[in-house]
Amino acid sequence: MVSSIVWDVDPIILHIGSIELRWYGLMWGLGFLLAYDMVSRLFKKEHYPDTWADTLFMYCLISTVIGARLGHCLFYEWDYYSAHPIEILKIWNGGLASHGGVFAIILALIMYSKRVTHKSVWWLFDRMIPAVATVCFCIRFGNLMNSEIFGYPTSMPWGFEFVRSREWQQLYAGQGCHPTQIYEMIYCAAAFIVSWVMYHKYHLEKHVGLITGVSLLIFFGSRFGLEFLKNPQVASESGMLLNIGQLLSIPLILLGIYLIYRSKKVQE
Repeated sequence: MVSSIVWDVDPIILHIGSIELRWYGLMWGLGFLLAYDMVSRLFKKEHYPDTWADTLFMYCLISTVIGARLGHCLFYEWDYYSAHPIEILKIWNGGLASHGGVFAIILALIMYSKRVTHKSVWWLFDRMIPAVATVCFCIRFGNLMNSEIFGYPTSMPWGFEFVRSREWQQLYAGQGCHPTQIYEMIYCAAAFIVSWVMYHKYHLEKHVGLITGVSLLIFFGSRFGLEFLKNPQVASESGMLLNIGQLLSIPLILLGIYLIYRSKKVQE
């Protein structure tokens, strides 16, 4: 019998009075701080105004949080939230969708590009992808510490028993499950490395949209495949040929292909 890994990590780091410091919130904050530092250094390297990074940080933070929350409410549990709209504001109760964050950040950065850089939004994304990958990596680490968004049972030796998860206890007690949070951390790291090398070693940012296009294929091509291993996030996904995460990944995969094709014609 193949043994699995017992994952028994407290999602709360420490208590300060009635305040809880949780891994998930810490990783969100750390991800955005690292991203801000990376983009700020890159703008300085290219001799753009210091204020660009400060403004960009606010656009990204606000749009990501709002988009991820609305994405979950609209795409995954609209029946509930349409009947209880005030619950949408209670972000601390959980429920964030990465696809919603991506769609929102694209819209926000289109506005940012028009108002601030006066350049193509894909010019901006080409420079932001390593930072975006860093934030995504940190968030998935937070999911792991929360024992959430895991996969179906597996006989592989790296299967995790998420003993602090009520969902795991109800469905898979005693069985190791795919640690899909770690799988997603791996493709985030891959997107970081590939985009970093494309920019810093091969200077492919001259082909506007190429770095973004390749990274979208890594992010959402991987996400599409991994969804076959993941436990349904909501009951309505059970029995679907393609789940909600896969359906939302398809337009972003197509966008990546389009940007790669387009980049051959568009250069700085």
